Amino acid sequence: MTELEKYQEKYRQMTETPVKRLVCRMAVPTIISMLITSFYNMADTFFVGRINTSATASVGIVFSLMAIIQAVGFLFGQGSGNYISRKLGEQKREEASRMAATGFFSAICAGLVIAVVGLLFLTPIARLLGATDTILPYAEDYMRFILIGAPYMTASLVLNNQLRLQGNAFYAMLGLTSGAVLNIALDPLFIFGLHLGTGGAALATILSQLVSFVVLLIGCQRGGSLPIRPKMFSPSLARYRAILGGGLPSLCRQGLASAAIICLNLAAGSYGDSAIAAMSIVNRVTMFASSALLGFGQGFQPVCGFNYGAKRFDRVREAYWFCVRVALVALSLLAVTGFVFAPSIITAFRGDDAQLIGIGARALRLQCVSFPLLGWIIPCNMMLQNIGKTFKASLLSVARQGLFFLPLVFLLPVWWGIFGVQICQPIADILTFFLSVPLGYSVLRELREGSLPGTPAN
Repeated sequence: MTELEKYQEKYRQMTETPVKRLVCRMAVPTIISMLITSFYNMADTFFVGRINTSATASVGIVFSLMAIIQAVGFLFGQGSGNYISRKLGEQKREEASRMAATGFFSAICAGLVIAVVGLLFLTPIARLLGATDTILPYAEDYMRFILIGAPYMTASLVLNNQLRLQGNAFYAMLGLTSGAVLNIALDPLFIFGLHLGTGGAALATILSQLVSFVVLLIGCQRGGSLPIRPKMFSPSLARYRAILGGGLPSLCRQGLASAAIICLNLAAGSYGDSAIAAMSIVNRVTMFASSALLGFGQGFQPVCGFNYGAKRFDRVREAYWFCVRVALVALSLLAVTGFVFAPSIITAFRGDDAQLIGIGARALRLQCVSFPLLGWIIPCNMMLQNIGKTFKASLLSVARQGLFFLPLVFLLPVWWGIFGVQICQPIADILTFFLSVPLGYSVLRELREGSLPGTPAN
């Protein structure tokens, strides 16, 4: 089968296969990818937690730096990937190929800048991220290795998003899972076997990310995917504008996630290293719990992008409502489980610190109360981003961690102490839900009207 025939077959699959079956087919690899990725993020926290509380807290400190690296990767990955998805729906393959190369090489350059600046100002950045005197040595060891891997970590995120948004989620899954499994195996070896401490956890992470990068790069040559060719690198104002339009919501979301973690660490730091470590563990646990939803939503994204480009707006709406229904049921079950077993979950990470367990268990239970609301918020944001509703998608992206969380994390701890730290995220989620409902319904109404015969596409 020629490359053109593979593409035509992919186009028919994305625009003609029954929507529910297609979303599930696209979602299974991405759900597996997200679960395994979140699991190995938790593995870092688990194994580092065997060292001491300050080391556990350092993982939470450096996570905000990793969120910045991810923000850059998602900017170029989602920005180029959403554009590619729509262009493939419009059957403009060469333009899609040029965008694939432009997004990839631009991300490498951006990651290199992050690495150089970060290594030059290592200690001041660690302090800025919220490291205390006792946490600082552990945080610096972890940060140093993470920064070395920044260029290909950003590029890996680009390849993952591009493959996924082309409908080739299997190769994206293969790249992520290969690195994740390796990371879980290397963590105890480097931390305890080679006595590298927190630096060993970070070294395991960047070596695993390198393996993922290579596997993803190979995946771009398979299954009718767009290969990354240097000669197709075509930077231009128009392409970067398109990347910014498609990737700005992800940049805002991830960038504000980093800012939110920094502010959360600073607020929790007033109550000691145990409070920072507890909130770090809660963040990892809730990320793991929501990873299946993110994976399911990522299975929806290529279906949304292809069919929006092909002007099959009815299929976009059907896929969206299917995702929301499934997400609501799944998240409700996870919320009940997390609420009931919160103390046991926190104890598994650091069982000898009673203060940490008490702070973490209550914070986890509070987040479980608002957790099901993400079943509307996340699919809504993904739909807005995929169909090019940049302003609405960006507004919703900044709302949860920026518009609502940041003011709350400055105000509530002053009024309510450590309870104010714990309640910030649930309140922010509730407020974000109320904002997302009218944003989502307005676009769904436009899609319904645009799908009528003779009505121009939005």
